[in-house]
Amino acid sequence: MIINYTIKPEDLTSKLQRFWELSGEKINLIEKEYDQSAGAPVFTIKGKYSTRGWTEWTQGFQFGSSILQFDATGDVSFLQVGRNNTVRKMAAHISHIGVHDHGFNNVSTYGNLHRLMKEGKIAHNDWEQDFYELAIKASGAVQASRWSPIKDGGFIYSFNGPQSLFVDTIRSCRILMLAHKLGHFLPGENDIRISLFQRGIAHLLATAGYSVYYGEGRDRWDEWGRTAHESVFNPNDGNYRCPNSQQGYSGFSTWTRGLAWAMLGFAEQLEFLHETAETEFEDIGEKDQIISVLLRAAEATCDFYIDHTPVDGIPYWDTGAPGLVRLKDYLNKPANPYNDFEPVDSSAAAIASQGLFRLGYFLISIGKVDDGIRYFQAGTTVLSRLLETPYLSVDSQHQGLLLHSVYHRPNGWDIIAEGHKIPCNESSMWGDYHMRESALYLTRFISGEQYYTFFNGIL
Repeated sequence: MIINYTIKPEDLTSKLQRFWELSGEKINLIEKEYDQSAGAPVFTIKGKYSTRGWTEWTQGFQFGSSILQFDATGDVSFLQVGRNNTVRKMAAHISHIGVHDHGFNNVSTYGNLHRLMKEGKIAHNDWEQDFYELAIKASGAVQASRWSPIKDGGFIYSFNGPQSLFVDTIRSCRILMLAHKLGHFLPGENDIRISLFQRGIAHLLATAGYSVYYGEGRDRWDEWGRTAHESVFNPNDGNYRCPNSQQGYSGFSTWTRGLAWAMLGFAEQLEFLHETAETEFEDIGEKDQIISVLLRAAEATCDFYIDHTPVDGIPYWDTGAPGLVRLKDYLNKPANPYNDFEPVDSSAAAIASQGLFRLGYFLISIGKVDDGIRYFQAGTTVLSRLLETPYLSVDSQHQGLLLHSVYHRPNGWDIIAEGHKIPCNESSMWGDYHMRESALYLTRFISGEQYYTFFNGIL
């Protein structure tokens, strides 16, 4: 991609104002039209949200979107929608032992509500705060219990089973860290106290060590910053076996949404760990060394995104997708969501933009100003493009906010409309939510509000 070094955050002000207007309209449209009894909305078909009977991993994004809308605009009606639905419908996600998605569902709802109360944007109420904290504590412990030990640590295993480390699970480390800072732990056999912080760190290090490639050692044949969606281990002895992919083209190419999860996951944890006291790392490792490993992974993944994305910053769904060769020199021209061969994934761009913002700001804060400016400007470049058509959905009847999102190409779950040869013009609940997260980041940055992190009010 070509990074625009002249654009400033303030230059996006009018785009962001229009975005939040459209965002509120889409939330209200879903509340009015969507049949909640069908399950959590996942992606749109002809502009209307539908569900997919896999796991309910997107419900937190649905209700969390209303909470973010309130954060950005102050419109209390959205707070009421988000808070009421969280109380009524999210309890099952706290105790769900079968998924790796607790960060997605529960930080987006209980976590955001708790953050807003601690920031003073919601009036303080002891019982309400205790309710959010209990949910966060329980969710963190349940997620940490889904654990696979390996020779050099361990990881939270995916719904595929104890052999499976997903790159996207890095964002569930947030729920472990929040629960830990609230004083919680995972009680084990004989009342052993298992540290949520220790498991969170171990998962981060496993992701950095196995899911990310660096072009050396094991990866000497590979590229700096490439990621594998799934890393497979032998559960009998904890040995690493091979890369794999569930939603990407292969284990030897990069599914760009998985790459984006890593970019954001490492960056936000760098912010958290930098603010965490040295004493927290006793019996785990050296704080500086852990941060160094995670910083290397964050820079590598962000570099790979910048180097393997078309000039406008919007990626295709997988860097090894077989039809890309037919697009001819596709990296040196803007992404084309209406081509005949391979779809773009705007949701990957939305997630990645926030990762670029956070890594850039972190590097600037520790004195690496030139590197930080590069990443921050890359994030601004990507978000600016997403705030324009054909990515921003301006059709008042389309329930989606961010167009041209891709779900699961290998399973054939993406809609190809009549007259097109690839999926396009549809939205996903995770794409819409993470577009709102990235827009909220820059909206608050421009207004000079308290810097937006998942751990505001806890650290």
